[in-house]
Amino acid sequence: MNSPFAEAILNGSLLLAIPVALLAGLVSFLSPCVLPLVPGYLGYVTGLSGVDLQKQKRGRMLVGIGLFVLGFSVIFVLLGGAFGQLGTLITGAQNAWITQLLGILVIVMGVVFMGGFSWLQRDAKISARPPAGLWGAPLLGLTFGLGWAPCIGPTYSAVQLLSLSGGSSAAKGAFLAFVYSLGLGIPFLLIALAVRRGMGVMAFFRRHRLAIQRTGGGILVVLGLLMASGVWGTWVTELQYWFQTDVKLPI
Repeated sequence: MNSPFAEAILNGSLLLAIPVALLAGLVSFLSPCVLPLVPGYLGYVTGLSGVDLQKQKRGRMLVGIGLFVLGFSVIFVLLGGAFGQLGTLITGAQNAWITQLLGILVIVMGVVFMGGFSWLQRDAKISARPPAGLWGAPLLGLTFGLGWAPCIGPTYSAVQLLSLSGGSSAAKGAFLAFVYSLGLGIPFLLIALAVRRGMGVMAFFRRHRLAIQRTGGGILVVLGLLMASGVWGTWVTELQYWFQTDVKLPI
């Protein structure tokens, strides 16, 4: 009997979507909505700021930022699972026009990421603030995950729209949300490991924030075009055929 987990991982649409979801998370971290706020997040989850923040021991820094990442990851994964389950009702027949429609929506998300559609450029955040320090770190992550920002919402939405292509399920939506969370969360952890060096790296990306915003939006637009034109579906089918003929799943 084939392993359901192996079958899911070797599904063509999922394999193609994994690197896209990881890249989307990374682009979100480097975006103007997140990167400039990283020092503030580091200070908030540790209860320190300025020179004290740079002198803080790595252990406390990692625990605080790890709890923060865990908080927003839980929200993203739960939303991803719910969206994937809802998608089974929408994409049951997997008609070609559904993927084309999803592709158009991904294109729209790319335009939003680049600054288009002014009515979607507003932040929608929970106003309540948890206490600063380690106890408030996971709560800060939860509020971060529940809000809308023009650099987070479009990329996360695009990943979830992508999860509907090639067959939708709660597990697939949750898994891609988890991969997206890795792309967004790992840079937080790396900076927590080396705050002083990390600040220097962030300064470089802040100077090129416009290029990052345009590149990230452009990637989403290209992805949407691939989906809308049917090229993405062709790649998925070819990859599935390759696995069925050349790869045997574990028993």
